[in-house]
Amino acid sequence: MSLPSASSNRIVLAVVASTFFVGFGGGVIFPILPNLGEVLGISAFMVGLILSANRFTRLVANAPAGVLIDRIGTRTPFIAGLAIEAVATFMYVVAILSPLPELWFLLARILWGVGSALVFATAYTITADVSEADSRGTSMGIVRAGITFGFPAGLVLGGVVSDLWGNVEAFVLAASFAGLASVIAYLIVPETHVEDEHESVKPWDLETSVPALTVGLVNFGLYFAYIGVLFSTLVLLVGDRGITIFGLDAQGSSGMLMAVTVLSGSVFTLGGGALSDSVGARVPVMLAFLVTSCVGFAVLAFGSRFEVLVLACLLIGAGQGGVGGPLTALLADLTPEERIGRAMGTNNVLGDVGGGLGPLVSLPLVDVLGFEAIYAISAIVPLLAGIVLVIGIYAHTGRLSPTISESVN
Repeated sequence: MSLPSASSNRIVLAVVASTFFVGFGGGVIFPILPNLGEVLGISAFMVGLILSANRFTRLVANAPAGVLIDRIGTRTPFIAGLAIEAVATFMYVVAILSPLPELWFLLARILWGVGSALVFATAYTITADVSEADSRGTSMGIVRAGITFGFPAGLVLGGVVSDLWGNVEAFVLAASFAGLASVIAYLIVPETHVEDEHESVKPWDLETSVPALTVGLVNFGLYFAYIGVLFSTLVLLVGDRGITIFGLDAQGSSGMLMAVTVLSGSVFTLGGGALSDSVGARVPVMLAFLVTSCVGFAVLAFGSRFEVLVLACLLIGAGQGGVGGPLTALLADLTPEERIGRAMGTNNVLGDVGGGLGPLVSLPLVDVLGFEAIYAISAIVPLLAGIVLVIGIYAHTGRLSPTISESVN
């Protein structure tokens, strides 16, 4: 479905604003829960399970979300997903005040997983629908930046607001912004994906084409190392190495470092997508940024000074962000329009496997292997993702680096 340029820009900006504000709820919990867990009597394993619960929920929810989009369109699932995430964020407040905090935190993260499955799949599908091939990398980069840019705001909000005013206040503020996201989407975002109902499809109908699996496995590696390992262990690393920023404790300082990482990622998400459009090929741009991420984790493994940790976070963020825009654009390039929702569902499933495994693996193993070993292993993951990318794209197209025109179906 083609839309005028002005309408397309308005829709993309509305999607960006909505995903930005709702993203606060995703970031706010990371600087708080690892330390709050001790106070509330929640074990390290349970903290890891809570942080991962949304991703494991999305393993079940992503495929139906993608199918639902191809079946009924994008508008209703997008608005519903945002509203569900707003409710889930408010449940963090209930968790703190409850005599069973671990149960409420777990339920909130599960509910967040359902909402975010709808939001992520719809946001990228809307963007694919309203963009042309030669500008798709830029458009995907803008939307992915919106999704990830809300995360550092939530990290700062969680670390700084909880440090200065309290954990409840931080969660209430994040929930309010998530509610605002739903209002923006309801008022501005139209239907973009279907005009008439498509044929009946099964809710577990994942896209299993070579492009979908290749892009999804790269996404797996990115989320395992970035969201799964880095974000679940950084607060512990800061405390262990005695690093403070602006006099803040480990929660506030790690929140600032996480924000640096994701802010860097957001900037390079825009740059990576636009660069892939300019170069006329996605693969070389992604390989360069995967190497950047590898270097960042290698620096983080042995850095003990504030400046070194900032550099590592900048590199990791740049690497992850620079891959993001071209990656989703490549998936849209190689997928028939009527199956884009399902392809985005497959991509999210594999990304969430990586993001969900990360905390479960890294939090218990940090005590056994140490931070250096965990981050050194994480440095290898982007290199493996690059190998998978090249092999998969070559198997599908017969070229190591197809141009955009050669990729578009």
